[in-house]
Amino acid sequence: MNGSGQREDETLIEMSETTGDDISVLTDIRSPDSAGDNSNGPLIESNSTVEFELPGNSEIDKQLQSKDSVFFWDGVRRIDFVLSYTDEPCNQADKKAERRKEFELHLQKAGLELETEDKKESENGKTFFVKIHAPWEVLTTYAEVLNIKMPIKDDDLCSPSENIVLDCMLKLFKLPNSVMNPEPDYFTAPFRKDKQELFRIDDQETFFSPATRNRIVYYILSRCHYETEEGKKKFGIKRLLNNGTYLSAYPLHDCQYWKKTDEKNCERFTLYKQWARFGRFYKEQPLDLIRKYYGEKIGIYFAWLGFYTEMLFLAAVVGFFCFLYGWVTMDESMSSKEICDPHIGGQIIMCPLCDRSCEFWRLNSTCEPSQYSHLFDNVATLFFAIFMGIWVTLFLEFWKRRQARLEYEWDLVDFEEEQQQLQLRPEYEAKCTQKKKNPVTQETELVIRQSACNFLGKLFLCWMSVVFWISLIIASMIAVIVYRLAVYAAFASIMENNLTLQPVSNLLTPQLATSVTASFLNFIIIMILNNLYERVAVWITDMEIPRTHLEYENRLTMKMFLFQFVNYYSSCFYVAFFKGKFMGYPADYTYMFGRWRNEECDPAGCLIELTTQLTIVMAGKQIWGNIQEAFVPWTMNWWGRRKTKNHPENLYSRWEQDGDLQTFGPLGLFYEYLEMVVQFGFITLFVASFPLAPLLALLNNILEIRVDSWKLTTQFRRPVASKAHSIGVWQEILNGIAVLSVVTNAFIVAFTSDMIPRLVYYYAYSQNESSPMSGYIDHSLSVFNVIDFTNHSMPVYNDMNVTSCRYRDYRYPPDHNKRYQHTMRFWHILAAKMAFIIIMEHVVFLVKFFVAWMIPDVPSEVKARIKREKYLTQRILHEYELRKLKEKLHENNTAMACDKEFIATKGKVQLSAAM
Repeated sequence: MNGSGQREDETLIEMSETTGDDISVLTDIRSPDSAGDNSNGPLIESNSTVEFELPGNSEIDKQLQSKDSVFFWDGVRRIDFVLSYTDEPCNQADKKAERRKEFELHLQKAGLELETEDKKESENGKTFFVKIHAPWEVLTTYAEVLNIKMPIKDDDLCSPSENIVLDCMLKLFKLPNSVMNPEPDYFTAPFRKDKQELFRIDDQETFFSPATRNRIVYYILSRCHYETEEGKKKFGIKRLLNNGTYLSAYPLHDCQYWKKTDEKNCERFTLYKQWARFGRFYKEQPLDLIRKYYGEKIGIYFAWLGFYTEMLFLAAVVGFFCFLYGWVTMDESMSSKEICDPHIGGQIIMCPLCDRSCEFWRLNSTCEPSQYSHLFDNVATLFFAIFMGIWVTLFLEFWKRRQARLEYEWDLVDFEEEQQQLQLRPEYEAKCTQKKKNPVTQETELVIRQSACNFLGKLFLCWMSVVFWISLIIASMIAVIVYRLAVYAAFASIMENNLTLQPVSNLLTPQLATSVTASFLNFIIIMILNNLYERVAVWITDMEIPRTHLEYENRLTMKMFLFQFVNYYSSCFYVAFFKGKFMGYPADYTYMFGRWRNEECDPAGCLIELTTQLTIVMAGKQIWGNIQEAFVPWTMNWWGRRKTKNHPENLYSRWEQDGDLQTFGPLGLFYEYLEMVVQFGFITLFVASFPLAPLLALLNNILEIRVDSWKLTTQFRRPVASKAHSIGVWQEILNGIAVLSVVTNAFIVAFTSDMIPRLVYYYAYSQNESSPMSGYIDHSLSVFNVIDFTNHSMPVYNDMNVTSCRYRDYRYPPDHNKRYQHTMRFWHILAAKMAFIIIMEHVVFLVKFFVAWMIPDVPSEVKARIKREKYLTQRILHEYELRKLKEKLHENNTAMACDKEFIATKGKVQLSAAM
């Protein structure tokens, strides 16, 4: 940031330290220059207030102007921001009125123009609306302070050549060019107030877009002080909203979303018609118009979400074909054939599923679950796991390229440094007690003074709170596991002896019934803990007092994602890597807390249960999220507008209409990103168990884009525009998930599915050349002598007079001298699993790193355009400075020539007089 911008920013920050007597110093800097052109009337200063005299202001006929207008009643000055409040009697009414008076006085001294709408003009007769307009002098001053880039010259670079054939093929998905490209391309440069003639200022009223205007006004609102109490300076609209002094603060939408108004620009209507309607789900997104209307931060989110959805299409197609392969080959699975065969599976007696109360059962009772297990546990699963490891790399690398292109097109190439230096949080500024020189910029900056003990104490408290809540999640997961163990025995005994369940007993096994009910219970607990922890995470982050908005969001993001990771994925990790792995054997079962016997997997494997768990949690979260995002704000808005339906439209003003909408909030996008990143984890970490997960995510995201756009356009107030050059810390989180997904999918294929044991049997133990997989089921089951049961686990009922039963493990039979110890087959399979994990991880990681190396983060075309634009911009600035220098020299030379001529003339006159 340049030195003058830093000094301007410091002057503004010192607003919190000025008193009522010396606020005039600030007025000289921030108010319009008395010698400048003020089209709205001269600035009149009194002892303590600043008012703007408008020609004929007292004679304005308000009925001549539509109340849907976004201008002051004079029809000239645009409303850039609106504050609302009520003056209902309360204990703090006088205090609040005094705060408002002081705050609005300081806003006027900062150069803003205010117009108050009396409560009698409001629909409910109780609410005052303070309309704020930023005049030209304020906009130019803060455009320089905030280093806002503005156009200086038409972009003369050649656009990339278009593919006519491809454009014709994709014509159905295209939007009109006027919607996709609402503004021409320009070369831009940071705005300088003293070089206004350098910029393309065709019209002062439209030079700064409404999004830029409301961003500047909010910057002033968030730093304008209103009270000095006990030596402490209080400032910022956020604190005034929190203490109830104002009800709301928001910029206006430019029109109604369902129809155009008389205004020239109705971008909200265009966005609703071309983007937010569900019938446009197959159309591309007007990203440039979204960025122009809502700002770069919201624009980059929808760009990322759209790109993610496009990439999901490829993963969904491949996953669907993998699922289709499992469906087609389901009847060819030798394992399910042997389980269903009455002469094989019907003759195998399995050991009881629970202690004492459960009976012996026949293997063919799990016929249908074993058939459905083949849908997801087949050779295509291995291919899809490897494919997704490569897909996630392609997605992240191509997104970097897409992001780099957007950074160039949206003038965000040099934004990172500006974001760090300018976007100080008002809460941080309020806590600053001393100044310190920045070793990089050599500028004096405000910093917080706190002792090492205080800092370490806060750090310890913050992270201990995080550890506590994560421990609470783990405790809830253990409770769900205990539920599974306790209910599993109940389901096993009930479903075996209940005749009414016989029609569905082949499909609904005790394992599946337990998994389904536990998944629903786990989902409910997840939703409850989410609501609790969101508040805790915000409180912890506020207590840390981050310096910038970027630091605040990054810290909150890491805490929330760490929590969400444990909350959403812990149950899936349990089913994938722990269930059925520590069972023991019938003579020595493993018990949790010495009471509940650990669960065992279905003879066909645990993969089908992991699929069930993943489907319920993932689908439930997406359905519930869409209901919350669409139905809740619509219901609240309907409830708030229920009294206005009898009022004519011309009595319901634009500021009142927007005031009745919901607030998007500074963390609105944070929750949108969090929802999508959690979904990304589901489709990558456990995709080997459910190839249809990308398809479900694709369908959800197609709906998600339209739900988010619909609610943002119709149900929420217009957010304050803000900049962002990337998706921030979410990029690092996505990279971490991508790396972890390779490991988890390798372990799922190795330890959760039955693929490796089947391959070992196929290549090492099969003796039937015509049907190599024949005998696999008998090979994978061990024999147990019933008399070896302990008293605790001995079945009460043995109507079948069973003397031996089978269980899923690789152990020696009871008549062997190493009875019930693991056989060599167990160690061969374990070695094969470990070898598979090592090979798969190395292969996928090598391919990932090679792909990442082959694809540059920034396209060469974008690099060239950035260099070309910087060169041309510097040349334009150089030519401008050179021209100004020549003009100044010419003026000096002219002045000197005039002086010489004057002196010479004077000398001649004096000489004539002397003669």
